[in-house]
Amino acid sequence: MPSKSTADLHVTGIVTQGDLHALHQDVSDFIVINARICQPDDIHICDGSEEENKKVLHLMEETGMIKRLTKYENCWLARTDPRDVARIESKTVIVTQEQRDTVPVAKSGISQLGRWMSEDDFEKAFKSRFPGCMKGHTMYVIPFSMGPIGSPLSKIGIQLTDSPYVVASMRIMTRMGTAVLESLGDGEFVKCLHSVGCPLPLKKPLVNNWLCNPEQTLIAHIPERREIISFGSGYGGNSLLGKKCFALRIASRIAKEEGWLAEHMLILGITNPEGKKKYFAAAFPSACGKTNLAMMKPSLPGWKIECVGDDIAWMKFDEHGNLRAINPENGFFGVAPGTSVKTNPNAMETIRNNTIFTNVGETSDGGIYWEGMGANLPPGVTLTSWKNKDWTRDDGEPCAHPNSRFCTPASQCPIIDPAWESSKGVPIEGIIFGGRRPAGVPLVYEALNWQHGVFVGSSMRSEATAAAEHKGKVIMHDPFAMRPFFGYNFGRYLSHWLSMEHLPSARLPKIFHVNWFRKDKEGNFLWPGYGENIRVLEWMFNRINAEASAEETAIGYVPAEGSMNLKGLGDVNTEELFEISKEFWEEEVADIRRYFDDQVNADLPYEIESELNKLEERIMQL
Repeated sequence: MPSKSTADLHVTGIVTQGDLHALHQDVSDFIVINARICQPDDIHICDGSEEENKKVLHLMEETGMIKRLTKYENCWLARTDPRDVARIESKTVIVTQEQRDTVPVAKSGISQLGRWMSEDDFEKAFKSRFPGCMKGHTMYVIPFSMGPIGSPLSKIGIQLTDSPYVVASMRIMTRMGTAVLESLGDGEFVKCLHSVGCPLPLKKPLVNNWLCNPEQTLIAHIPERREIISFGSGYGGNSLLGKKCFALRIASRIAKEEGWLAEHMLILGITNPEGKKKYFAAAFPSACGKTNLAMMKPSLPGWKIECVGDDIAWMKFDEHGNLRAINPENGFFGVAPGTSVKTNPNAMETIRNNTIFTNVGETSDGGIYWEGMGANLPPGVTLTSWKNKDWTRDDGEPCAHPNSRFCTPASQCPIIDPAWESSKGVPIEGIIFGGRRPAGVPLVYEALNWQHGVFVGSSMRSEATAAAEHKGKVIMHDPFAMRPFFGYNFGRYLSHWLSMEHLPSARLPKIFHVNWFRKDKEGNFLWPGYGENIRVLEWMFNRINAEASAEETAIGYVPAEGSMNLKGLGDVNTEELFEISKEFWEEEVADIRRYFDDQVNADLPYEIESELNKLEERIMQL
């Protein structure tokens, strides 16, 4: 006898591809309930196979949604509707019973630390969007694992979507397919529902053959029910629900309940010339060189960098007190502009095949192009912009969208770490925070202790970027580089981080802050960056080993004179690079205080307020 849910599905007249009988009851119930609401023409349960992937790509090619890039092997170009190009923070919400469970009560009344929606308002929003939203389309069922399948640190999700672009991208970004269903065990999974919101027949003509419904876009998270529900956007940050939605917003809430950390952090391994290796996790807002650091080609002989992940880290203390981290993702969803052989040769090597590019420029010989790529076009080769128009450098707008992306398998990275898929994770000995700060903040400093390090993360600031809908280079507060990604009240998140210090036998990593982007009075960068950043990592590495000296300052420990290897670097103004201006830091403290007072308000842990007061006292003595 078929299960009740399977029988119900046949009543709806929906044709299925795949075996619903073989699914866990909770999975089949999830599919049936939403199929009856969304009313797709048919259902396809994804197996993750190469054959299936080829069919999905061919379908998109036939409909004009993607274009084959003939210059490379199995590479594709998607151009989106210009109204659907980035994460939409203003339409991304957390649904909880009480607003304060999601965000602190801001004194100004406007929270910058997330957006709350009431349960009643969400139900109304859902009912006005989802009924019938998949008419004329296939509902794809995507079983996926965040992290290596079967790892005790991994979690499983099931995403329902009507977008083949999402299917092809999720196959790259997650471990996807039949093996995930076989490992489901007790049936616990995060429920992910996504629709581009364009039932057939279409009411409006498509732009670039890209399905989306920007007027109705909503990305909602319901932590209590372990659900993510996204409507109206096909862009990756809003539609690949394993990424920011699951891996950060929902996972950070699960992590709080289960005693671990889900963070917007890269993970890299560093091996010194003597063969000793350490792993670091690092949090940077978008466009601060995160992927470049994760895949760095070191300038110093004998040093080696290997990449575990470039965006997200799930970390948990093991029974020996070591902080173990996995990269829950299976691919890189990187910002294309600025990526070049100079800035990130390993990324350029990674994306040579099996890659989906979105909103980059196209060369007439079947290749890709974006600003900062540094490649000279062969004679006679012309460019087409991300808007699908002929383009020249005189056009006055970029050829590639500033937030254009490459979606590529992590396994193709030439410096992928041998332990990147370790089920127990890699041991983290250092945590790095950083931002794009043109003035005032030194190249590197070390936190005085764990509590001070949590304060350093909480007070991060950086220039805004194209990854979201912000405009202009305004300095924004971005605590822990998590401002758009908190799954619950930021004040409670800080308390959770502070509580790590009290775990029995926890071996706490050292915490550092870096700023590659400080400029001189003429607006020139004081530090060369890129491969030369290994010199900063070397100092951190040696600090962990107690082999490098430091000078205590008002803001933390900075490298003592001669403790950082600057040999062969040329003329670097270290005095200006490490200057700690009393005037700048007085303003910084005042701004942080205003921000905490307004945005975190009564939920600010006393330990963080104490650290701010101590910093202010130290600055006064400069």
